[in-house]
Formats: sequence, C-alpha cells, structure tokens
Amino acid sequence: MAADECLPMIAAIPSPPWNSISLGPFRLHLYGLMLALGVLAAYKIAEIRYAKQGRDPADIGRISVVVVVSGVIGARVYHLFTGYKWHQDGLLNSLAIWKGGLSIWGAVAGGVIGLVFMARRLHLDTFAVLDACGPAVVVAQAIGRWGNYFNQELFGKPTSLPWGLEIDPAHRPANYLTVRTFQPTFLYESLWCLLVFGAIVWAERRFRFRKGQAFALYVAMYTFGRVFFEWMRVDPASRIFGIRFNLLLSAVLCVAFSAWFVILGRRPESELAIAPSLAPPEAESESERAADGQV
Repeated sequence: MAADECLPMIAAIPSPPWNSISLGPFRLHLYGLMLALGVLAAYKIAEIRYAKQGRDPADIGRISVVVVVSGVIGARVYHLFTGYKWHQDGLLNSLAIWKGGLSIWGAVAGGVIGLVFMARRLHLDTFAVLDACGPAVVVAQAIGRWGNYFNQELFGKPTSLPWGLEIDPAHRPANYLTVRTFQPTFLYESLWCLLVFGAIVWAERRFRFRKGQAFALYVAMYTFGRVFFEWMRVDPASRIFGIRFNLLLSAVLCVAFSAWFVILGRRPESELAIAPSLAPPEAESESERAADGQV
C-alpha cells in the first residue's frame, strides 16, 4: 500500500496553498519574508548578546549590512555550484533568489568573511563578534526554514507518520509522483535550530566559556543535526561516492568544530567570553568561591 493511500487526510501537515501574497501592484514572496524576519531576529539577538559581553551593541549595526550582503552572495554562489539546475533554469534565473536556492553553508561562509573583514576594519574582537552572531544566526535559520515550507522544497523521504508533510504533485520528485506525504525536514531542522540556541544559552550560563566557544558550539551542534536531515532528504544534490556532499560536509564540520570547542576551552582565563565582573554568580568556580570565603 502506498504512503498516500494509508494516511488519512486529517493526519498530515497540509501543503501551503500559496507561496506569495499580493500587496497592490507588488507580490511578496513568503520565502523572502521568512528570510527577512530571520535576519531581523538575528540582528536583535546579536545586539543583546554583544551587549551582555560588556561591549557596545552599536558595533553590530556597523557591520550588519556587509555581513548580510556577503552572506546572501555566499549562499547563492554555493547553491549555483552545488545544486543549481543550469540546464533547466538557465543563466537568467540564477539571480532569482526569491524562488529559493540559498544555501546555509554559503550564507555562513560568506557572512563570516564579511564579519571578519568588518571586525578587523573597525578594530573589534573577532571572536567576541562571532560569539554574539553565531547563536543569533541559528535562530534566523529556524525562521528561514519555513520559507522552504511555502516553496514546498527540501522535504524528506515518504512517510506515513501523522505529521507527514503533504506535497503537491507539481513539487514531487519524478520517482515519487504517487506519494502524497513526506518527512517535514524543514520542521525538524527549525526545531533543532531552536534547541541549539537554547543549549548554547544554557551552557554559557552554566560554564565559563572562552572566546569563540559559543560560535564553535553553534557550528558543531547544527552540523550534527544536519547530518540526519541530509540523510532524510530526497531532493537532487551533489554527491561524492554516492553520498550527499552536504552530509559529508556536515560530518566533517561537526568533528572539526567539536575539536575546536575543546581546544578553545583550554585557553587561559584572560580569554573568557564575558568579563569576570559581568559573569553570573553561578558561573564562578568552587575554588573562586572558596577564595572569597563563601565555602
């Protein structure tokens, strides 16, 4: 029995009836709206996190335009070289980012390049800015993934689970035309990103992070989950030895940044992400409390 025959209509996530809305003579693409909302959320969170380090939150505004633009450029360039259908969509559509096709790998890489450039130009602490922006970006990813829902793209394998995602026939892969419901990988990844953000915020309050550790933990945790999401997906993708390239990249980055997180944690106290005077009381070590006569 096919997956679409054994799943009642009520027990599924419905496919969106549209992916854009009309505002007079203008058409607003919901994919772009989700990305814009994600960027705004990331900007505000980064400001708050940077201020909690005892730094000037206005610095985030000074670098934001360059970081966002370089992130968008990186996201599109990466997609054009790894997943874009040149033979089908042609050169003209290569700039149509409102239709989808923005890779998170390229976005982070491009954004980091822009961030490092601006941090050095403005004489900012690069690790401090990365720590403020990394966890903020994962919230943007959580919001942005809903753009894939409205575009009915990047879904997973067929499923008969009650939360299976309905996909219209026009958006189904050729070998799954008779299947109605698929794994909602956009939802899994969105929830995972929120979990990553929550875990980082909790860990920062519980432990004494060194500079760069928050960013390293963001990359390590996100890519750990991405390995599984890539394994679920059925959309066309570049492959190496029959394995999706982004799955392999996720695994490599997860291991690399996990190791970097550990290495950064061995740096001296002078490299604390938050100045001791601003650290929460529970972050103090037992030896420090003993020295103060508290134990």
